[in-house]
Amino acid sequence: MTRLRSVPTDPVDRTRLPVDEWRLVESRPNGDLGLMETLFATANGYMGMRGTPEEGRDAEHHGTFLNGFHETWDINHAESAYGFARTGQTMISVPDSSVLKLYVDDEPLLLSIADLEEYERWIDFREGVLRRELIWRTPAGKRVKVSTSRMVSFEQRHLALMTLRVEMLEGSAPIAVSSQIINREDFLDDFGKGVAGGPITDKADPRQTTAFTHRVLEPLQDWHSERRMLLGYRVARSGMTLAVGADHQVESDVEVEQLVDTSVDLGRQVIRAHLEEGTSLTVRKSVAYHSSRSVPHRELFDRCRRTLDRVRAHGFEHHHAEQRDYLAAFWESSDVQLPGQPAAQQATRWCLFQLAQATARSDQWGIPAKGVTGSGYEGHYFWDSEIYVVPFLTFTQPRWARNALRFRTNMLPNARERARELNQRGALFPWRTINGDEASAYYAAGTAQYHIDADVSYAFSQYVDVTGDMEFQHRDGVLVLVETARMWSDLGFWRVTAEGRASFHINGVTGPDEYTTVVNNNLFTNVMARFNLRRAARAVRELREADPAAYDAMRIELELDEGELEQWDACADGMFVAKDESLGIHLQEDRFLEREIWDVASTPEEAFPLLLHYHPLVIYRFQVLKQADVVLAEFLRGSEFTAEEKRADFEYYDPITTGDSSLSAVVQSIMAAEVGHQKAALDYFRAGLFVDIANLHHNTADGVHIASAGGVWNALVHGFGGMRHEDGEISFDPRLPADWPELAFPLTVRGSRFRVRLVKEEISFTLETGEELEISVRGERVRITADGVSVPLADQGPLLDDAVLARPVGLGDARADGSIMTSFVPGDPDDPWEFPVASDPDDIIDES
Repeated sequence: MTRLRSVPTDPVDRTRLPVDEWRLVESRPNGDLGLMETLFATANGYMGMRGTPEEGRDAEHHGTFLNGFHETWDINHAESAYGFARTGQTMISVPDSSVLKLYVDDEPLLLSIADLEEYERWIDFREGVLRRELIWRTPAGKRVKVSTSRMVSFEQRHLALMTLRVEMLEGSAPIAVSSQIINREDFLDDFGKGVAGGPITDKADPRQTTAFTHRVLEPLQDWHSERRMLLGYRVARSGMTLAVGADHQVESDVEVEQLVDTSVDLGRQVIRAHLEEGTSLTVRKSVAYHSSRSVPHRELFDRCRRTLDRVRAHGFEHHHAEQRDYLAAFWESSDVQLPGQPAAQQATRWCLFQLAQATARSDQWGIPAKGVTGSGYEGHYFWDSEIYVVPFLTFTQPRWARNALRFRTNMLPNARERARELNQRGALFPWRTINGDEASAYYAAGTAQYHIDADVSYAFSQYVDVTGDMEFQHRDGVLVLVETARMWSDLGFWRVTAEGRASFHINGVTGPDEYTTVVNNNLFTNVMARFNLRRAARAVRELREADPAAYDAMRIELELDEGELEQWDACADGMFVAKDESLGIHLQEDRFLEREIWDVASTPEEAFPLLLHYHPLVIYRFQVLKQADVVLAEFLRGSEFTAEEKRADFEYYDPITTGDSSLSAVVQSIMAAEVGHQKAALDYFRAGLFVDIANLHHNTADGVHIASAGGVWNALVHGFGGMRHEDGEISFDPRLPADWPELAFPLTVRGSRFRVRLVKEEISFTLETGEELEISVRGERVRITADGVSVPLADQGPLLDDAVLARPVGLGDARADGSIMTSFVPGDPDDPWEFPVASDPDDIIDES
């Protein structure tokens, strides 16, 4: 059994995080601080606040982030070369406005040492508000009830609302609340706490973020009045500008004194009162953030003022009601129901809620790998969005999907320049970026992943097929498809055999599996490039037919020669996809089978992820995968492979896949379900489902794994629901797990929303909004109406024995050159290759 499939049915500490199908609840404080700060983060896609306590301490990683708000820095290569990424980009923490320090009898509330009679913190996914209630017995014996709330608004993306209510249950005492805005990027607070991190050279884990040694936020202005404070900044090197403002409303049964002051790195409003037993004090704090690439801070001040003025006019409850309405609409079109599976239901809804928090108001910015819940991966955008997140948006929130894709259209000028820098025609999207420029310093596992172009094109095509948004296709999609197809036709080359057979090859690239780099004919890359080429030619012809004037304008703008379309078709038709007939599998790349097999099952748990414990050259010499590669291609382009091929490929690659990437488990779950390894499918699903809520990769403190959360939806809908789509045609071949009584979810296709309900004996469909439409179930055409329709199911697909996945396929077989395939763990002192061994190959195989 691989390590990914050793996850318990419910790996969460339920003494701290009890099961609740609609809420994430923390029943006691002072657990893994970084983990809890991520799990309880509040965000809307533009703004995110980590779930640090209102008191500001204890905390592991403070952070308030704005999507796309970043600093740049020079990448210093030990040995540079032409075309290497030159400028790094790092999402930075904006001033922290979440702090509401409480003092009773001048004693601070500090959760790590406080005598708490009661405590609960929770976020209801239907409300979108982080709440906390506790009863504190102070050192002087007073009993104080403290209630707080924090909301990042979906409807008003620049707005966050916070409340603090203090009620004296026993005794009386002077009370002070210090509401602050702290520039933690450059300034230590009263307790010496800033943002986490160290100098650039200290970063040992490539998944984490860069810290800076220079001042990042240069102060431009600070201003305050009796009720409002404003701070303005310019980012030192990127030149971006920022304004943050806060208003306060105070309600109390007693007289209150207020003091306000601002400086370049700190805004502070202090509220003081003397509470008698039975009296209370409530502080409502509204905060606005506005940022820009270059707009003067004075204009951003005015934007903050307008945002805060609306809160004064409408009140907090108005905005809380907007939040509930917004999320009600989200859940109506997105909720996946798992009756009888409360732990899985809670984790699933948490994942879907994180997708909303990462994408809802990104509004044509990208979707960072961690959303805006943490600084991991520098806040960069990757291919994760298009392959794992955009499909969820396309089938549930099409407007959000369109916004995410518009971000790529806006990036086209940078992508064209990057292609020219790498001596290619067309456009090459950066592997990791914030501002559109390539920021991946390690080209072998970065820039070499040319498949990013095909991933983006796939997401554009899927969106158009599912939504029918031809206006978007004709204006935006065709531009991306043409420029990416040009890149592929220029990157590859033709080889002709002595018999005259020609094939199109793509060399020197890296696929999704970053443990096998800079190779020839990576299968995922070639298969996805083939799709890209064909869809580009088709999109141009469709535009020519549908809107000749728009076609002429596009042709002139892109200097398109119609002969290019035939070239793209020819490249696609001639695309080389390697297959080994002796094993009956597709090769991940041309020479994959020439390597020895890494014995994943025997590798100590502490040696994972391999990238942190082995030099890349060690890893690159072996058949070992960081994540699904061939298997992912066969999910995305399933119609191009037979059922027998999918099974053979899955069973070959599964035992040598480490799952060191959080993207892997969900794809393995989908394909395990399809080919018939139903137990493995459920095991892998759990590995993806609980990756954050149970901290399975031990780095959730850096932020939510947004792509994995998107993958959870894919695993439920595509894996167990068995849904597939090809050119907009929707089909189902379900795989409901044996111990699940039911699975239900909504889908939106071409403006019509329908609900799918799967039980063991049947699958049913009910139209909820829009026009009737047709789908197919195992080859049978079905029309979905408001009255509903059901299709009987004879079974839930084939059931295969997972024992075959325990040992690498082909172990002990001869390669084409006659050598024997063996497996071992590099560096293992018991490894037979480390010492003299018997000359008989059978002896070697037995010992390893």
